[in-house]
Amino acid sequence: MRKIFYLFAISIAVIYADMSPINIAPDLKNNRFMNIKILDQKQLSFSRIDSVKFSEISDLAYHRKTKRLYLLSDEGRLFAFKVDFRQKIEYAHPIFAVNLRKKNAKRFKKWRRDSEGMTLDGEGRLLISFEEKAKIAWFHKNSSKRGQMIYKYRLPRELRSIKGYRSKNKSLESLAWHPKYGILTASEWPLKKYNKKKQTVYSLGGKKWHFKAEPEAKSAISSIEVMDDGNLLVLERSFSGILSPFVITLKKVYIEKCILNICESKVLAKMNSTKGWAVDNFEGLAKVGKNRFVMISDDNDNFFQKTLMIYFEILDDDV
Repeated sequence: MRKIFYLFAISIAVIYADMSPINIAPDLKNNRFMNIKILDQKQLSFSRIDSVKFSEISDLAYHRKTKRLYLLSDEGRLFAFKVDFRQKIEYAHPIFAVNLRKKNAKRFKKWRRDSEGMTLDGEGRLLISFEEKAKIAWFHKNSSKRGQMIYKYRLPRELRSIKGYRSKNKSLESLAWHPKYGILTASEWPLKKYNKKKQTVYSLGGKKWHFKAEPEAKSAISSIEVMDDGNLLVLERSFSGILSPFVITLKKVYIEKCILNICESKVLAKMNSTKGWAVDNFEGLAKVGKNRFVMISDDNDNFFQKTLMIYFEILDDDV
């Protein structure tokens, strides 16, 4: 009986540890849509990795040389996979999983571990941003201390107080590293002092760029990434209720083309649930090659939602 139970447990683990094909797109000619080409679409189905629950993935970061993809959960968990992005996603093998910890190696308290944004800087350091109590910190990623905080960065003055955000759960949603401007971050919704449709990206050095949010209701920044030409790729998400369209927008923000303090932007793709797109709660974005990116959805730890990974290439004329 014990042997049967063991075999059953192993089979269940196999079922829930997989990467499988999925399709969220309507019928597309040559997999092209507006200014992007979809290269691959996968569903990640892992129950636990190293005894750490795999769910609620909020952002990604990719190290091309080692082919290591870091996945961040907004429950304060860090995962690492070996992933090869070629014409398709060749494989995705889990390497490790850890719970994020403070400098003293203790776990963050529940209301302090809302980890939302992640990036690798120019030195390969793993940086993570948090909501609730807004902060950006550098974490170990290779040693026995992986997942443990090393250093907390000083934020620009207007990002320090949670009172300036529209809610404590709408603060530092996104993180990116720019070769010229360094660490960049953005709140999910504009600060209280700005118009609700005036989004902003901040550098820790004090520079900031404003651009117009998409017209859909409650359109919010869920991720940012730096493109090959130094401009920004922004992932915006609009969800205002189960009876309303779910809209995911990929847009390019030209940070060197700003007039009257508003930067020019261009929609590269707009995926609307009422127009054949089976979009979910896409929250994470990472650059994985020249003009190539991957985005991932947060399953909200909900049985009816999935962790989806969409690999795409930007076909914009001026990339």
